[in-house]
Amino acid sequence: MSADVHPHRELAGDALVAAAQTVMESAGENWTPMREAVFRELARHGGPVSAYDIADSLSAARAKRVAANSVYRILDLFVRANLANRIESANAYLVNNHPGCRHDCIFMICDTCGRAGHIDDRAITEALRERGAEHGFAAVRPVVELRGRCAGCAS
Repeated sequence: MSADVHPHRELAGDALVAAAQTVMESAGENWTPMREAVFRELARHGGPVSAYDIADSLSAARAKRVAANSVYRILDLFVRANLANRIESANAYLVNNHPGCRHDCIFMICDTCGRAGHIDDRAITEALRERGAEHGFAAVRPVVELRGRCAGCAS
């Protein structure tokens, strides 16, 4: 099977934050200072990060406790809005730096350094949807994660 190749408009920094704000507001959601702070912290990491790590960083920066359950709610909203992806096997989140592009990602996570990347292969994710439907599952959402060592750690 060949990878589904389509162009991504990768964003970073303030452009990524502005795109996230646009997505949220166009969905009828408020872009609050806390949501922006959580998004910026998520984007700052560049790899999978837990809600607890984000809460700890924000608490330190604000000199005021930020509850992890509040961060979880915001991250779950970001996942629904396609602003973040959840790395299920690590209970962590990864910023989506191309929020205008909605598709199923196949994540590759390094067990040594924690780096995460993704590939897009519509043939694989569609095959998973079809197999799920054949077995009576409706609205299948493929979650595919490959764990191993990245090229840098493997050498």
